[in-house]
Amino acid sequence: MAKKKKFSEFIFGSDPDTVETVEDEFYAESKEEVPKGNEMILIEPRAYSESQQIAEHLKKRNSVVVNLKRVTSDQAKRIIDFLSGCIYAIGGSMEKVGIGIYLCAPNNVNVQGKISDDNDKSKENVEDEVEW
Repeated sequence: MAKKKKFSEFIFGSDPDTVETVEDEFYAESKEEVPKGNEMILIEPRAYSESQQIAEHLKKRNSVVVNLKRVTSDQAKRIIDFLSGCIYAIGGSMEKVGIGIYLCAPNNVNVQGKISDDNDKSKENVEDEVEW
């Protein structure tokens, strides 16, 4: 037991109970220390007027996930058109994540990969599937 105590004192210092591990330091960082431009914002607009708020987040170099399921199809089209212009102006990218869900990323965020659409299914399996 004495050897184990000496070993832990050698590794951790005098008292191993008071030693803060690297993992604890990593998780102890507060939300306030996050630099601007490193946030993922989730927005579910209910009107076209909220699209300017999305553009403001993009101007601050934050990524935004936009869920358009709570707006009409006409409003959704207008929001996408507006955001496309914003994305073009800042040199960012827009990816469709799901039906009515888009990821808008400024140029400081690299989006990799592709999400396949349900419409891309092979024609062999179409007969076996039920249409919803």
